[in-house]
Amino acid sequence: MTKTDPTGRSLDQASLRQLALDYAARFATSTGKLRRYLDRKLRERGWDDSVGPDMDAVIERLVALGYVDDKAFGEMRSRALLARGLGAQRVRQDLSWAGLSCEQVTEIAADIEPDAAAEAFARRRRFGRWDLGPSDPARQRRQYAAMLRAGHAPAAIRKALQSGGSIEPEDFPSDV
Repeated sequence: MTKTDPTGRSLDQASLRQLALDYAARFATSTGKLRRYLDRKLRERGWDDSVGPDMDAVIERLVALGYVDDKAFGEMRSRALLARGLGAQRVRQDLSWAGLSCEQVTEIAADIEPDAAAEAFARRRRFGRWDLGPSDPARQRRQYAAMLRAGHAPAAIRKALQSGGSIEPEDFPSDV
């Protein structure tokens, strides 16, 4: 595995540790995201050591030092996504993609209040009672669809949107 990048700087264990440390210092990250980053660097630059890379040891060391904390990362990421108004489903998808375990994702997602997240999204996008335009059922259905794409539950969407406009709750799909 002695493939090198065009600059001739292939990796060894020390440079792999330094890359991981630099990445963790620069970005809030999870173990899954850090592993993907190091995998990519190994593919790009190659390995220049007779013994294979011990990526697990590098990641475990950063976790032991407290530089990488999946739970703290997940909670921070969840708060950021909820502040943007995204729903519980999108938060779960994002945390899973970041490499958090199913148990961690479930634990973090349990704290999400779907109605508050849907209302934050509706307020930010000026849907429902924050919609200043004329009442139009077609536009309200588009708003409903946008909220579904943002990961909100149908019940939470109906609550957020029914607070304004002339469209009745029965006009929204009951189950999607």
